[in-house]
Amino acid sequence: MIRDLLCMTAPVREGFDIPCHEIGPKSHHPAVSLVAGLHGDEINGIFILSRLADFLTSVEAGKYPELRLVRRVLIIPAVNVLGVNIRTRTWPFDKSDINRMFPGSTIGETTQRIACAVLEATKRAEYRIDLHTASADFEEIPQVRLYGPSREEREHSHLFGLAAVMERSLSPVFTTTLMSSWKIWPGESYALRVGQGGTVQLDHCQRVFRALVTFLGRTGILEGVQIAGEDEETCYFDKASAFRVCAEKAGTFVSDSKVGRWVRAGQELGYIYDSFSGNVIEKVVAPVAGLLTGIRRHPLLFEGDLIVRVNRKV
Repeated sequence: MIRDLLCMTAPVREGFDIPCHEIGPKSHHPAVSLVAGLHGDEINGIFILSRLADFLTSVEAGKYPELRLVRRVLIIPAVNVLGVNIRTRTWPFDKSDINRMFPGSTIGETTQRIACAVLEATKRAEYRIDLHTASADFEEIPQVRLYGPSREEREHSHLFGLAAVMERSLSPVFTTTLMSSWKIWPGESYALRVGQGGTVQLDHCQRVFRALVTFLGRTGILEGVQIAGEDEETCYFDKASAFRVCAEKAGTFVSDSKVGRWVRAGQELGYIYDSFSGNVIEKVVAPVAGLLTGIRRHPLLFEGDLIVRVNRKV
């Protein structure tokens, strides 16, 4: 069932709605809540959750007789609906970041009311999943992010079957995020990072779609899921395992390296060219042997810009 999570009015246009999907047996609270599109340029996550909603609705309608949805699922594919419509990361009217407005308020600014509605709808779920991308300039490997995780979150993070689980502490700087507000409530909270902002990267999306279906199967929410035997080995990385390469000089960065590949220490990953003469002014190499978890995709660099992130296996 599709319903409106929140109906809002705008000063010089028709009103707008934030739709959500409630799928599966009726219950007081969903077993799992999934959210994407807190930022309007995070198209990968929006695409994944819209496709997941279509798939689970088809399961509920009996189009996949081998599958049965036994617990309720709540999906909010796009929170920042106006940002998506005009291709901007932030809320268009005041340029605020919805993911810095939690826990929100029913009598606050527009973005605070949106945050409040999202939190109220999702916070009591047993499992809560928030999909994000990197910026439009940078691509990251599909990964599970844990923030100040519980023992259960560490143990269950492998249920997605993704290659990388990144553990981070809960930063006191980001106490107004959805993840921070979720962590106050009983249950498990996961962030999935999916590629690059501003685009749909089909390979990444398909991998994360399968990961979500696998998670639903392994947690017993969706019965009948055939788990692929060739799941990737899950590697756990903490913040200390990440090695960064930043540009020593400005220029044009060019690379055909793909995220998700294991690289050797010193392996060439790309080149920085002088933007006018065309000369190579810097060779970019892997700082350590490890998994290439992120790489810059916008070619124009300033000195000090992040180019590559490699995570070393512990």
